[in-house]
Amino acid sequence: MVWARVGNATFTLIALISLALSLGQAGWFRWLALHIANWGCGRGHLLFSLVILVGMLLSNVFTNVATTIVWTAAVMEILLLLGFSAKATLAFVFTSGFITDAASLLLPMSNPVNLIYVDYLQISWLRYVMVMLPVTVATIATSIIILWFYFEPEIPLTYNLARLPPPNRAIRDSLIFKLTFPILGLLLIGYLFAKVLNFPIAWIAAMAALVMVALAARSFNGRTSRLSYILQLARQLPWRIILLILVLFLFGIGLDNLGITALLSQRLEILSNWGLTLAASGSGFLATFLASVLNNFPTLLLNAKAIESITDIDPAIKEVMIYGNLIGCNLGAKITPLGSLSTLLWLNVLAFRGLQISWIYYIRLTFILTMPVLFISLLSLAIWLPWLIA
Repeated sequence: MVWARVGNATFTLIALISLALSLGQAGWFRWLALHIANWGCGRGHLLFSLVILVGMLLSNVFTNVATTIVWTAAVMEILLLLGFSAKATLAFVFTSGFITDAASLLLPMSNPVNLIYVDYLQISWLRYVMVMLPVTVATIATSIIILWFYFEPEIPLTYNLARLPPPNRAIRDSLIFKLTFPILGLLLIGYLFAKVLNFPIAWIAAMAALVMVALAARSFNGRTSRLSYILQLARQLPWRIILLILVLFLFGIGLDNLGITALLSQRLEILSNWGLTLAASGSGFLATFLASVLNNFPTLLLNAKAIESITDIDPAIKEVMIYGNLIGCNLGAKITPLGSLSTLLWLNVLAFRGLQISWIYYIRLTFILTMPVLFISLLSLAIWLPWLIA
């Protein structure tokens, strides 16, 4: 029962992380980060903007989780080569991680939370994008403004490009570099065909990952060497995080059996009588609170079931609460490290690179930066959805 709900999203996540890791081992992300540093022309604020832009694009191709694992490490490596201070490095990687999660609201496959939610509630991809496109634009714009003003004092005015090696030195496999963009393009096209033909997008992601892994393994001589590469890649996958997804859903089912869903349904039904704007903001902030304490995966399940169980409710109110719950589970979950798996992975990547952040400092920082973004995101949902329905 649990696997039926999370299987498609879990396999998609495994495939896309494998794809990203293969590209990372080929040097593609390091090559991209070096190019961005060169495009920044030695100007810190331009580099800051480019890191934001690329993080947004990558999250919609590889998911926010895979982008967190590989792109954060590549950006940190370049910042260390440039000699950025710890505060400046934190400004860049925090902004990159925040924008990655914000941008992952746009498409169902950009975030495993989105994909599980869409599969569970049988939301069409077209409807999802029509609702979330303006909301995501408002969310990203607000995020950039707030993050820019908060971190601007920490951004170096200039940096020395001479400290960086040429981007081509990062290339470890020229064939993979030539085929990366065609494969990623076919991956996105394949997603569309998967929905038209009504089969799981995990198959498309798996095919792209298998092609990339096979290309990467071909450069190793002998069957033993190729097998060693594949095993090494498999060991790099965050299996504990993937297992944690299943455990968290079992936890959510346990809470459901204890009657938590019925209690949430009563509270959400009261919210539904307060009008569309308060229903959107109320469901979003409720999801934020629960996700911060329980994690966003069980919160997603509990609130989805609670909203579905409300019978006497206006369809527009119900839809705005459905999307409000999703926004809270994505954005609001960032307030605590336990709130989302991408945050736990992000902190792990930073610690591995020598940048330690205490949970108290993280919560204080994210609370200040997340709450206004969350409010604007929910408000934009409440403003846009009636126009879309009309």
